[in-house]
Amino acid sequence: MTLRSSVETAAISTAAVLVALLLFGGFAVVRGLDPLEVYRVLYLGAFGSWFAVQNTLTQAAPLMLTALCTAVPARAGLLVIGGEGALVMGGLATVLAGVLLANVPGPPGIALLCATGAVAGGLWVGVAGALRHWRGVNETISTLLLNYIAIAVLNHLITGPIRDFDQVLKPASWSVGEHLRIGDVPGTSIHWGLVFGVAACALLWVLMRGTTFGFAVDILGGNVRAARMAGLPIGAMVLVACFLGGAAAGLAGAVEVIAVHGFASSSLVVGYGYAGILVAFLARQNPLAIVFVSVLLGGISASGGLLQRRFGLPDAATLVLRGLLFVAVLASTTLYGRLRVFRRP
Repeated sequence: MTLRSSVETAAISTAAVLVALLLFGGFAVVRGLDPLEVYRVLYLGAFGSWFAVQNTLTQAAPLMLTALCTAVPARAGLLVIGGEGALVMGGLATVLAGVLLANVPGPPGIALLCATGAVAGGLWVGVAGALRHWRGVNETISTLLLNYIAIAVLNHLITGPIRDFDQVLKPASWSVGEHLRIGDVPGTSIHWGLVFGVAACALLWVLMRGTTFGFAVDILGGNVRAARMAGLPIGAMVLVACFLGGAAAGLAGAVEVIAVHGFASSSLVVGYGYAGILVAFLARQNPLAIVFVSVLLGGISASGGLLQRRFGLPDAATLVLRGLLFVAVLASTTLYGRLRVFRRP
């Protein structure tokens, strides 16, 4: 990416965020609130204290991984929205692997659980890639439907075959052993999913920007006919791109199990996969930009409770802001390459 295109991306993405904030300010005015005060509380809830920052980073961790589920296949010209399903399947696979590996020592067992979750998520989204390449099934529709199938499988398993009846508050699966749980980053209340998310974004950035595979994927995403004429293995590349994206979301599910909940339940289905779509679009499928955008979206989610306490707004008010962001980002895509200031002389 050239400096000119990087500046264009940053400028248009920033403008989209500002437009969404202005529209959210209008929402606050309709509710009889001072929009400037709402913005101030948004900032305080996201970054106003060390506690708020830790909460923001904790919220951002799964978004980094689920955003990669959309961003990586998008480089190959695919619109995959299956992060939610891949996360759920990754979490379920982690629970089942945790039962089978109950006698494996901590570090090796944790590594195997993470790998299991990643492989499960990768295979789940890989199904959509295979359907697209060999049967011509639209990957957006298939991954959306796979999300619902994954949630249905989760609900079936946790209410019957793998239900832990000691969990009385809501249906939940068997728990993974305490020796297979990972705690927080030392000195913080942020779980290790943040480190996994940043590492995954960095590794995939190197893969996409610094290898022949990444270059070939960009060719495929830019022009399928050119990729075919160049003799590129299109089918294999589609499958690998989908697998890598799904593996990232599956790893997010594994982390939710071993770092947050300890079991699989409906708590896995909280919209991280769908929020990751917004992150990927706002970051323009750049894995490094995903880190920063995830922190922004994580801050918005983290400030929901404070908005509720200060202004009586429903906690879902942050979903309104996220929706406005999504609309603004989609609308802003029409501006790329059309603004005179960014055109080559």
